[in-house]
Amino acid sequence: MAPVCISDERAVAVSAERLWKVILDAPAMAKVCAGLVDAVEVEGDGGPGTINTLKLNPAAEAGSIYKTRLVARDDASHTLKSEVLEAQSKVGKKLKSHSLESKLEAAGDGACVARLRVECELEEDGGALSPEQEKAIAGGYFGMLGMIEAYLVAHPEEYA
Repeated sequence: MAPVCISDERAVAVSAERLWKVILDAPAMAKVCAGLVDAVEVEGDGGPGTINTLKLNPAAEAGSIYKTRLVARDDASHTLKSEVLEAQSKVGKKLKSHSLESKLEAAGDGACVARLRVECELEEDGGALSPEQEKAIAGGYFGMLGMIEAYLVAHPEEYA
């Protein structure tokens, strides 16, 4: 089955630089995404090959583990590419593979646009994703982004 590509973008009320700093600080996810992320384990130096494991709060109903391997990181363009190694599918279908590319672009003073591209391949018997299922996948990523944004807005001195 051919991969499914989902692309979306969101305006964010913090600068690309501040958002980039917190995204790169994987252990901070337990603080900035309190209630969703309980703990974070990092294997590596933050460069390609680094594995981040987020242990999720059961009450958040988002699964128990979200584990990724960083494939590429470009600090100049604020771009990350990662491969999802383990995650609970929120769409009720088994995924054969799942990758993510995110890019932050400045959008005026103290704001940016977060661009997201998710590519996933369903197991052979998985069929296609409905528009609602595609929206649910993108919504999971943007939900976490919204938590990070809210934290940074409430704490303007952090990651400045």
